[in-house]
Amino acid sequence: MMMAHLILARLARSLVTIFLVVGFAFVVLRLSGDPALEILSNDASPEALEAFRKAWGLDRSVWVQFFEYLKHVATGNLGVSMREGRDALTLVIERIPITLIVTIPALFINVLIGIPAGIYAAVHRNSLIDRGVMLAAVAGFTIPSFVLGLLLVLVFAVWLRWLPSGGAQGWRHIILPVLTLGVGGAAVLARYTRSAMLEVLGQPYIRTANAKGVPWRLVVYGHALPNAAIPTVTIVGFMVGQLIAGAVLVESVFSWPGVGRLLVSSVISRDLSVVQCILFLVAITMVASNLVVDLAYGLLDPRTRAGGRT
Repeated sequence: MMMAHLILARLARSLVTIFLVVGFAFVVLRLSGDPALEILSNDASPEALEAFRKAWGLDRSVWVQFFEYLKHVATGNLGVSMREGRDALTLVIERIPITLIVTIPALFINVLIGIPAGIYAAVHRNSLIDRGVMLAAVAGFTIPSFVLGLLLVLVFAVWLRWLPSGGAQGWRHIILPVLTLGVGGAAVLARYTRSAMLEVLGQPYIRTANAKGVPWRLVVYGHALPNAAIPTVTIVGFMVGQLIAGAVLVESVFSWPGVGRLLVSSVISRDLSVVQCILFLVAITMVASNLVVDLAYGLLDPRTRAGGRT
């Protein structure tokens, strides 16, 4: 019963979060400029501009537009693209598989490199390997995604000519975007995993296990790692959002025709329905990933199921 209550509470909070994100985005987009001027250009006649605003409901107050939008969302209608005249959700869904081609491998790189590197650095604390891992982690963490992407293009596409600099025509075009998204996330995960492992390795029960002669490998992987997994799972959940944000920059750098690039082009052209649709789906993805993290907490830490974590 307690677990069911926690799940319902998380779901209620998730719905409120999605509502706030969608509402904030809706109002900001309406107040940041006139789509009619962007889509029809400044040379359009006042009559044409007024007819465009009336056709898309932009002549009404922001709050009337917002409540009308909520009514449509409740029925599964996320709007129509002002520029292309197509269903906004259809446009976005067409781009999602293209984005997943780079984000899913990047997430695997984050986990498969970041967690082992953090564990190894913690177990060999203050060694040359530990310092090297942390130096690489700090570098990967501080370099912005678009800067890292440009550096990779400079090295592998311009100097070495091993890989293409952009596009999406084959598997070779996937490598640089995946590396750009994966390296930064792996660096972050390595830092947090190392910190979590060091905290656990300093606990009394670890010292007790060592004093009893338990093999060190069993101490690390049987006692320390399961407890260090709790904060690590949180970071992995947050990385879903980081990958989505990073995809916006990386897809622009590498001319990758995914959701991120669609978002940039839609913001520039003031295609409000497409922007709102993307932000709505991003909010759902973020909230869903955090909900999965909360459920994972319940599996990893029994105290959560007893209401120890709120």
